[in-house]
Amino acid sequence: MKAAIYARVSTLDQEPENQLQELRRYVEARGWTAQEFVDHGVSGTKDRRPALDRLIRDAKRRKVDTVVVWRLDRLGRSLKHLVTLLDELQALGVGFVSLGEGIDLQTPSGRLQLHILAALAEFERARIVERVQAGLQRAKRQGRTLGRPRRGISPRQLAQVEGLSTREAAKVLRVPDPRSNGIWPKNPSDRRAIPAHFPQQNGPL
Repeated sequence: MKAAIYARVSTLDQEPENQLQELRRYVEARGWTAQEFVDHGVSGTKDRRPALDRLIRDAKRRKVDTVVVWRLDRLGRSLKHLVTLLDELQALGVGFVSLGEGIDLQTPSGRLQLHILAALAEFERARIVERVQAGLQRAKRQGRTLGRPRRGISPRQLAQVEGLSTREAAKVLRVPDPRSNGIWPKNPSDRRAIPAHFPQQNGPL
């Protein structure tokens, strides 16, 4: 059995040795061969973690049979991220063990714990959506304008892009391509001049 040991410490002055010693003992007691993946000075909230990224690549290449961590919070940056990672490992046929929580996804109880974690992650996502919607409704009641402010374009700027294609004009003016937001007519005969597709500003800049 090829085991991938993963450890992480958030700051460079911390040492992962306490985690690694327990993980090595666990792997050795089972007669597994181990490869260590350690992220030094990497916060759990970071999207990119070099050692974890290499571990996942090795798992996809079938170089790993099981992943062993000290605690769940060493692996996932959030409950949603953790569940996504565990689902990916399961889909690859890679086992997972967390010593701190006593989770082993190769056992029925471990898989049950994963389902509970997934339910909690879904609950967390629903609560976030509720809070966002409540915030939007509150902003509307207060008369606040939502979204990015419209950027006005002067007649002088429009004159500079006369004759250009809509895509080229959008790049020059540094505005979104009108075709990407659904206002660009599908019928060529309905297409007007470029100025009609950009918000105009009265007077010079």
